[in-house]
Amino acid sequence: MKVILSQDVPKVGKKNEVKEVSDGYARNFLFQKGLARPATEAMLAQLELIKTELAQKAEADLKAQEEVVTQIDGQEFEIIVKADASGQLYGSLTPLKIAKFLKEKGFEVTKNNFKMIEPIKATGEHEIFLEMEHGLEAKIKLFVIEQPKEIGPGEEDDLI
Repeated sequence: MKVILSQDVPKVGKKNEVKEVSDGYARNFLFQKGLARPATEAMLAQLELIKTELAQKAEADLKAQEEVVTQIDGQEFEIIVKADASGQLYGSLTPLKIAKFLKEKGFEVTKNNFKMIEPIKATGEHEIFLEMEHGLEAKIKLFVIEQPKEIGPGEEDDLI
């Protein structure tokens, strides 16, 4: 019996694929669990429309990702953080914090796009690699700068 899979089914196929399975397996397992539906002419025509829409959406997503990569690749950013005298940060710059920073600058990236082994814990220049969807990659430079200390009243004499 030919069926259209509604979800990925291990050892059978992926969502929206047409597969030939035994009648008993289709009726007793796949249909009962909602994992597949019969491959009728109407369902096959509907499946073609779905595949066309998915292909158009994937193409639009690819173009959007390519645009983001061309805009962000090679860019240099400065981020000001609190750090001690030796340059160690109070806390760390995680992919989530960097993604929020870049989002404020107008770039659509998520924490999952960063290929960082460890969070940034020191001031200085850091190269960060981004891996976007569709295998696209970008590299940015992040200059982590220590926030200037505020001078309180009566502390001016210490600086002279």
